[in-house]
Amino acid sequence: MRQVKKAQDFAHLHKPGTPLVLYNIWDAGGAKAVAEAGGKAIATGSWSVAAAHGYPDGQAIPMELVLQIVSRIAKSVDLPVTLDFEGGYAEAPDEVAANVRHVISAGVVGINFEDQIVGGTGLYSSKTQRDRIGALRQAAQAVDVPLFINARTDLFLEESDRSKHEGLMDEAKDRAAAYAEAGANGFFVPGLVDPHLVGGICEAIALPINAMVMDGAPSVPELASLGVARISYGPRPYFEAMRGLTDRYREVSGHR
Repeated sequence: MRQVKKAQDFAHLHKPGTPLVLYNIWDAGGAKAVAEAGGKAIATGSWSVAAAHGYPDGQAIPMELVLQIVSRIAKSVDLPVTLDFEGGYAEAPDEVAANVRHVISAGVVGINFEDQIVGGTGLYSSKTQRDRIGALRQAAQAVDVPLFINARTDLFLEESDRSKHEGLMDEAKDRAAAYAEAGANGFFVPGLVDPHLVGGICEAIALPINAMVMDGAPSVPELASLGVARISYGPRPYFEAMRGLTDRYREVSGHR
């Protein structure tokens, strides 16, 4: 089964020290561009997919539309595709599991799955999120697809004062252990940019670590040297593309 092989290949691309670099896209055209540039896998960004279709982030874009978009992406490139699944478009484990079966049917072999309460405040408890991840794993096993579940914690994004991030490290490690036990394949720590702390997470956690490029973050080579196994760009490619589009229009139209 081709999808199973893609899922296996995708998992093998996560190598600490030689990270998989994912330049997040939002449509099939972007996926083809990344593939033609030598990309090894395709990743969507939830903010970018939503904004490109006139919606705010946070599961405001209908899941049916997300499935159409990601299905076109998967059909347009012969590479593994991972979807930013946000909070799974549901809260209850059984509902999350039902949704991920549709995602797998669309040709996806990986997902980001976050522990923030989308549309609410704060994070799910470690136990609740562990149960939700376990439901995802069981759903994937039921259809015999080794779905790569990249468990995202929003601990560091929720705390805007980066000087307090060191105090969140123990909870992050506890969450990583719980998520791994439930069946997660990777651990995503957006918002964590201090090199010492990134290196500490990589050393302390057995799962491949995913870091995100953002203001103040270490460079890609430095993240690799710290032991990161996956690097994402989040909405940055969308911002840059839209800025280029508006700048070009101003140039050709004379509206400066």
